Amino acid sequence: MGLGVGHITEMVGHDRATTARRAPLRRAGYPRPVTPDATARPVRRTRAVPAPAVEIARRVVPPLLAVLATAAYGLLGTQQFRNLVARSWDLGIFTQLARAYGEFRAPIVPIKGDEVNLLGDHFHPILALLAPVWWVWPSGEALLWTQALLFGISAIPLTRLAIDRLGPALGSLAGAAYVFSFGLQAAASVQFHEIAFAVPLLALSLTALLRERPLAAILWAAPLVLVKEDLGLTVALLGGLIALRHRSHRLEGLGLAGWGAGWFVLSTFVILPLLNTAGQYDYTDNLGSPLEVFWPPVKWLTVLMLLLAAGLIGGRSPLIALMLPTLAWRFTGTVDFYWDWYWHYNAVLMPIALAAMLDALGDRRTAHAAAWLRLDAPIPARRIRVTAVAASAVVTLMLAGAMPLLDIVRPDQWERTWRAEPAAAALEAVPDGSVLSVDITLMAQAVPDHDVQWIHGPNTRAPDCVLSDQYAFSWANRPPADITVWAQQTWGASYETVYENGGFTVACRP
Repeated sequence: MGLGVGHITEMVGHDRATTARRAPLRRAGYPRPVTPDATARPVRRTRAVPAPAVEIARRVVPPLLAVLATAAYGLLGTQQFRNLVARSWDLGIFTQLARAYGEFRAPIVPIKGDEVNLLGDHFHPILALLAPVWWVWPSGEALLWTQALLFGISAIPLTRLAIDRLGPALGSLAGAAYVFSFGLQAAASVQFHEIAFAVPLLALSLTALLRERPLAAILWAAPLVLVKEDLGLTVALLGGLIALRHRSHRLEGLGLAGWGAGWFVLSTFVILPLLNTAGQYDYTDNLGSPLEVFWPPVKWLTVLMLLLAAGLIGGRSPLIALMLPTLAWRFTGTVDFYWDWYWHYNAVLMPIALAAMLDALGDRRTAHAAAWLRLDAPIPARRIRVTAVAASAVVTLMLAGAMPLLDIVRPDQWERTWRAEPAAAALEAVPDGSVLSVDITLMAQAVPDHDVQWIHGPNTRAPDCVLSDQYAFSWANRPPADITVWAQQTWGASYETVYENGGFTVACRP
């Protein structure tokens, strides 16, 4: 049959109407609809999963992983706290900060020196949220459980997203690999740090971004500038990515970029020097030459582990670029423990790794995936999806006995240390409210009842009491023969020994 003018006009009108309906979707950042083409390859379909199975998984698995992770990391913290395991002075510092906020005082932390305001060390005003924690549980152990809870919460949005995009089995495995990843395990092992608050904020922001909710992503990312000064650069980069991915929200994305960059400059070059007792940013001297970024080889091993955490394929997602600001300052730093997998520096990179992997693996419901700057690339084959998720889990499992969480299933690690009773007695020998100069071993435990400073710190005030641990690593295996004489020589005051047992010695002014 021939086509009349009326038929042609009707078809043209139909095409124009269809184009008009699709235009807003393209402006909103959705991929261009694919029109049937006899020469096009068939779209790869994923294996169908019954809807009830998906719904059950997305309701049960994310909170279950959150509870398991919170319990595991919390128990690790309790085990360390009660066995006098002190990785550094950081737990003591943050315990003293939490006490100050809980008592509505400025975060003055004598552990770092006389009249040292910790907001002049790193910019982390979000830690004021620790005040209610201190009211309920005034102990350094409470901070360890707070961090455990924040890590656990971060698993909920990312795991639910993974189940939606990959299906119940793969999605659940991806969520488990994330929440028990080497980055979060190491952070829990070295005890509390401010980055604990960044982990759930990044998880919520990146989940919202991958669910095509850019405004929610922006709102969750904005508070990151209050966690630590360098995260302003991560926020700025995220804002740029939002502007590129969602043209209809370009202004909002650029606004977030400006917000992040602005706070980075303001906090690093204005606020920190202003509140710092030396009038400077303390960590500038830790930066080396840009030529040192690529050496020693341990840096390459860290990059490989991060890429494996992203299933390798995550490297083709633009979201992987969010790791660059953190890696840049770490790899230009001259401090050895900035470079490897241990310590807490990889924790903020774990949500980025999982989000990048999910972005690159795509969504089984739309059959679209991200590939570099494309958002409508075909999803990878199932074997690639399985391999990627397996890689994200294997990179942590390869640590074998070095995984910190294994300590909670080792019976000998729960046996009470023989030094527990002498430690408690040493603390009891110090009068409440005393200015106490103490080793790192009992620093966090001493904070609730005493005005604590570090025994090797730069403080000029003479303490009321000194509590020394001859086994503390800060003595480098060369403790003084008589801590009382040492204290008299150090502070020019008279001291007498009031307690000595289990390697602990307490000397107080008469």
